[in-house]
Amino acid sequence: MNERSNVPEFSVAELSGALKRTVEETFAHVRVRGEISGFKRHSSGHLYFALKDADAVLDAVCWRGQAGRLAMAPEDGMEVIATGRLTTYPGRSKYQMVVERMELAGQGALLKLLEDRRRKLAAEGLFEQARKKPIPFLPAVIGIVTSPTGAVIRDILHRLADRFPRRVLLWPVAVQGDGAAEQVARAIQGFNTFPQDGVPRPDLLIVARGGGSVEDLWAFNEEVVVRAAAESRIPLISAVGHETDTTLIDFASDLRAPTPTAAAEMAVPVRAELVATVADCTARLVGAMARGLEERRIRVQHLSRALPNPRRVIDDARLKLDDRAERLGLALPNLLHRRQADLDKLSGQLRHPRELLAAKAHQLDSLSTRLGHALKSALQAEKARQDRLALKLEQVGQRLAPSMTRLLAEQARRLDASAKLLESYSYKNVLDRGFAVVRDGDGKLVSAADAQTGAAWSIEFKDGKTDVVVGHGAAKPKAKGKDDVRQGSLL
Repeated sequence: MNERSNVPEFSVAELSGALKRTVEETFAHVRVRGEISGFKRHSSGHLYFALKDADAVLDAVCWRGQAGRLAMAPEDGMEVIATGRLTTYPGRSKYQMVVERMELAGQGALLKLLEDRRRKLAAEGLFEQARKKPIPFLPAVIGIVTSPTGAVIRDILHRLADRFPRRVLLWPVAVQGDGAAEQVARAIQGFNTFPQDGVPRPDLLIVARGGGSVEDLWAFNEEVVVRAAAESRIPLISAVGHETDTTLIDFASDLRAPTPTAAAEMAVPVRAELVATVADCTARLVGAMARGLEERRIRVQHLSRALPNPRRVIDDARLKLDDRAERLGLALPNLLHRRQADLDKLSGQLRHPRELLAAKAHQLDSLSTRLGHALKSALQAEKARQDRLALKLEQVGQRLAPSMTRLLAEQARRLDASAKLLESYSYKNVLDRGFAVVRDGDGKLVSAADAQTGAAWSIEFKDGKTDVVVGHGAAKPKAKGKDDVRQGSLL
């Protein structure tokens, strides 16, 4: 039988509370110098980050009230002096510093060089989100760039074997020291040149290394490594250092894993979970099909119950038809009776034709009397208007007679002048001076170009006309007289 120990027993909460009181009382006011890492500003306004140096990392938090009063804007890579107190977080067995004030202490040469390089590469677009490639769901071949002797490759292989065994190609490289950056870059570029000599091309690359100081991880901050990662046609996961460590390859890679083990988890799903998911989906599909068939069978049964008996439907229709036929036989006599009653009522309202004729005769006599008076008045008015018009015409005629006499005399003078002018323009005067007018058989004037032998022409002189034939002797002129003039006008 075990003897009871005299060492007092504590519950987890009691021990955590005792540690919290000890830490808070012992380190109620401390000043810590370190580099800010993993800085994050929460949506609540609180600041979460870590203070680290070459040997240790201290988690820190700055509550929203104190964050608004800080004299500087914290960011990753800054070397600061933080003032505050230490406390513990029993829920995770962690301790952290509650920062109340912060001041800039300086920035190391490596961190300044790292920040300058990061800005330069970012300006070239190597870190753009649009360049990121999707990670395959289940890669057939995974290429790993890491040291062959470290614990990293064993952790990755072990994790892949637990989750979903895949074919792994290892490209051994040095992960620290001289020449490490060039080896890592050549490994990434080499995997992108596969397949070679029967070796398949990987579907996914993992560049991995364990944690360390900034100097230890510096190979993954070199430009040659960052550019190789950005130019890789194969999707690449960077798993360099611990979760608090950040290198430039993390920005250029398609996906960043906090640890190498996490990179293996991101690379492949869990096979057992996939099998369970497929089995569950299969079972759900079979169950859904069975339920669907059962629901349709029940629905058909319900529909069949809702359908009426065809014989009963026919009987109801036959009864309705007989009722309509009987009502139709009675409807016609009833309709005629109603129409006769309506006709009798309308005939009682009609007046006798003699009464209508007497009323119309009286109305006609009244209208004829009114029309006679209206015609008499109209005739009198028209006579008066005619008398006024006749008087006005007589007055106008008296004024118009002298004007007409003058107008006629003027028109006669103009006519005589026009006749004299027309006579002066007449071609007869030209004939009196010894000229002649030559016409063809149609009475049209001719020219020398129209002279054709045998053509019948007519020549008019001042004292008569004569007919000639072109190319023959001239005919004797005829004596001038009334008949000749008439004949010439007819030609």
